[in-house]
Amino acid sequence: MTAVREARPPATLPGLWAVVGLLVCVEIASGVLQGYYTPIFTDIADNLEIADGDVNWFEAAQLVVAALTVPFLARLGDLWGHRNVLLLSTAVTAVGSWVMAFAPSFTTFLIGSALQGAYVVWLPLEIAIVYRRTAGSGQQGRLTRRAAAVLVAALELGVILGALTSGALVEATSMTVLLSLPAVAVTVCLLVVWFGIAPTPGEATSGIDWRGLGLVTLVLGLVMGGLIVVRLQGAHSLLAWALVALGLLAVVPLVRVEQAQDEPMIDVRLLAAPGQWPVQLTAFLFGMSVLGAQIPLSTFARTEPEVAGYGLGAEASFVSTLIGLYVVTMVVGALSLPLAARVLTPRGALVAACGLVAVGYALWLPFHDTTAQALLNMAVIGVGSGALVAALPAAAAAAAPADRTGFATGMTNATKTIGGAIASAVFAIALASTGSIDDPREGAATLGGYLTVWSVCALSAALAGLALLLSPRVADEEELSSAPRPGVPGGAR
Repeated sequence: MTAVREARPPATLPGLWAVVGLLVCVEIASGVLQGYYTPIFTDIADNLEIADGDVNWFEAAQLVVAALTVPFLARLGDLWGHRNVLLLSTAVTAVGSWVMAFAPSFTTFLIGSALQGAYVVWLPLEIAIVYRRTAGSGQQGRLTRRAAAVLVAALELGVILGALTSGALVEATSMTVLLSLPAVAVTVCLLVVWFGIAPTPGEATSGIDWRGLGLVTLVLGLVMGGLIVVRLQGAHSLLAWALVALGLLAVVPLVRVEQAQDEPMIDVRLLAAPGQWPVQLTAFLFGMSVLGAQIPLSTFARTEPEVAGYGLGAEASFVSTLIGLYVVTMVVGALSLPLAARVLTPRGALVAACGLVAVGYALWLPFHDTTAQALLNMAVIGVGSGALVAALPAAAAAAAPADRTGFATGMTNATKTIGGAIASAVFAIALASTGSIDDPREGAATLGGYLTVWSVCALSAALAGLALLLSPRVADEEELSSAPRPGVPGGAR
């Protein structure tokens, strides 16, 4: 028996890292999608002959599609095989990217942007693929964390490559050629997944819970729709809050229906498990800062202190530097995750990462007057954020049964997206007192609005760390992945 155990890891590792190497290509493309369009959105608006403010619709469309499709695709991965669903989502993303490249109008570009939102499920599916392939190695949690760190590092490298490439080429070529480059990258990834990664059957045995899917769509559609209306019409919109209230009320029948299902779309019992809820709550709270604070940080840096009495008065080139530093420190945080987990335990590494994000945003409150202070603040935030991006899917997979790893990892992205959407609406309200957060030239918001943004981000990260501390069951993924679930033999569902 000992000899068999000793022989397993060498047989597992070569194949594993070959697969991780192929998945790195996918994550680089994912990073390109996330970094490529931001520097050229103004040029895209000019090309489509729309107002700069209308660009927000593209972000809103992707958030809605991501929130609605991630649970479905994650569950489909458990049923159909994670590689197969990765292939499907890559194909949908490629179609959306090509539609954006040749879009003749705002509506067409919006549809392409919405389809492109399918890429949000890539990283959770990849973590599930790695977790499945390391089963029986005796070091499943450790290998998954290492792979996650490498994949997140590739993602952030792609963000830098995408931002630098689009910024360098925007004046040198046509918009169609410029927007075709990310579409080419995604198409190449489609071929890599198709020919490079062998399909594996899903471990779940039942079908898709269509009633649950319908209720999830209703809840998220109402809440996200209400938040979009808040962003467009302001906090005084009765329609917006009515939609949000209806969405929250729809959670009650959703929970009741899902609890009655043997194989629910949203496994509320799993989400409430001691090892799972802190991870999902952390993802939700983390999304508030990593997704919701992007535009406020950018507009604050561009605000002229002579005009508004605050701000850095920075050029676009400095904003690119700020983003670049943030991404590089995220890579550092992701790559340091395995070492941090060994030194601090897996739970300790998660708590420390939350602490760094909280401290980084808290630093913005007293220190926001110089570019050096901004760079330091973002560096602290970046290290913590990178570790969380890498750690959360792995921790969710470790705390889930084998036939629910795709669901668990996918939910970390879904809850993160929802957290970002809610924060985006809250921050829009906070910053809309005297001006626009989309174009600071039209009027700067008050400094108090920005202080609110940073306070919410710091508080949400601190609450995430507290939630993790209150749940010792999330402390050791190795223990969680091997421990039998109550009433279920051998930990299988």
